[in-house]
Amino acid sequence: QVQLVESGGGLVQAGNSLRLSCANSGRTLSAYTMGWFRQAPGKGRDVVATISSTGPNIHYADSVKGRFTISRDNAKNTVYLQMNGLKPEDTAIYYCAAQLNGTFTWRYWGQGTQVTVSS
Repeated sequence: QVQLVESGGGLVQAGNSLRLSCANSGRTLSAYTMGWFRQAPGKGRDVVATISSTGPNIHYADSVKGRFTISRDNAKNTVYLQMNGLKPEDTAIYYCAAQLNGTFTWRYWGQGTQVTVSS
């Protein structure tokens, strides 16, 4: 079973940084591609970054390239999102999700963590 729990959200001023964590209390995440998504008020859920199971393939949304970094530590069953240079438009609920290798469905989701960036 995969049970994802995000942490690290909060209220910060523009230009500052936050580091989100996504921990799994169930089976290992080593067989899963992991992703971070976000949903701003009144908008749909958009992908922010994804990282393959062994980490060599990483993709970012254009809006966060150069500012956010996704990483994973399979030994700790944890995925991270380092967010630097935060902007008010980054304000959203951030979710992590897991996609089993060989499938194309984000099957498991965390409950989300709120990130609010003030100007």
